[in-house]
Amino acid sequence: MPPIKFTSLVFIGLALSGCQNDLATVADAAFRGPPRYSVTQPELGQPTTPSTPTDSSTVPPTPPVENVEAKPDCGAEVQSKLKAPGSNPITLACSLRLSAADVITHPLVFEGSAASGSVLDCGGGTLDVSAGESRKEKTAVAIRSRKTGSGPWDAPSSVTIRNCRIKGFVRISGLGENANGAVMKASSRNPDHTAFAQTSAPKNARLENVTFDAPDGIPFYVGPGVTNAALVNSKVNGRSTAVAVYLDAESSGNTISNNVFGISTEKRELIAIDGSANNRITNNIFEHSDNGGVFVYRNCGEGGVIRHQKPQHNQIVGNTFRYRSSFLVKPAVWLNSRNGSSSYCFTDPAYPFGSSASNLDFAQNNVVRNNKLEGGSDSLIRNDDPTNDVGANGG
Repeated sequence: MPPIKFTSLVFIGLALSGCQNDLATVADAAFRGPPRYSVTQPELGQPTTPSTPTDSSTVPPTPPVENVEAKPDCGAEVQSKLKAPGSNPITLACSLRLSAADVITHPLVFEGSAASGSVLDCGGGTLDVSAGESRKEKTAVAIRSRKTGSGPWDAPSSVTIRNCRIKGFVRISGLGENANGAVMKASSRNPDHTAFAQTSAPKNARLENVTFDAPDGIPFYVGPGVTNAALVNSKVNGRSTAVAVYLDAESSGNTISNNVFGISTEKRELIAIDGSANNRITNNIFEHSDNGGVFVYRNCGEGGVIRHQKPQHNQIVGNTFRYRSSFLVKPAVWLNSRNGSSSYCFTDPAYPFGSSASNLDFAQNNVVRNNKLEGGSDSLIRNDDPTNDVGANGG
């Protein structure tokens, strides 16, 4: 029988979470100068080399980037089907180049190892699924693993999406589209859950030079266990009822760099790092940071799923956060933003590991340096753990 979770941990989690609500940021306004705006938007340059964690010897390994040969071009039949009117999903296991005049209304699916090496180059063309009614119907690109009977999950590697205008969402997923599903729940009972989730999920997916126009949802969702995904040299516009980028539990080694986030969120932060580790959030511009920039936490127990991986060794370096208000704004970076403050933290069963053993976030050994806070000050960097390397941030 699994050991019983100690009651004392419940009280510790609640005590530490008392100041984690949205109104905790009111005090920040008193320490900030007047807003400052930039008329022109800086052009994207090459990423700089960020600082490394204080103790690099403790950084957990991330699967290396694989060399996968690009898939041959799709045949005429596939291209014709793709460009025909309609909204039925189309599965691709080939490479495709579109033209600037092309508008694709079919959701595109890259599934399993058969899709490894596929390259979609839109050539300035558009993927438009914004007319869909549900979140799934508005997912323009799904890069996902496939369950093979009783055997292991069949995961794609090195799928590339470039030069596209995307009116919809992109989701990368392995054991589940998010961390709350039945498969994740069952797997989370095992001590090797993180390794299994990563082995079962897509790796090395890359989005470059894309422009999102988000139709009220999360434009870029990196699902559980996904490794080495990248969103680079891109623009993220539109509106989200949640966040702009979500890095979900057990994912690792992902890169969000050299992007301009013009998107507005309803009330949440722009990037959520939820039980995800070893990620690089570098050289981005966040135009609308009033609801928060990058929050680092571990979503303990949601859906009865034990979160294993701690959100550690993330690098948040060289970004620009722009604030348009000086009242009731939220932090640009908030390490340990939840720490057991959610009621569902106590819905996972009593096991001696992960969020079952402790509801705390454990956002430690992260690097937050050289970030610009336009319209704000370094009081908008919130950190309560001495292991994090935080410095040289300011207006």
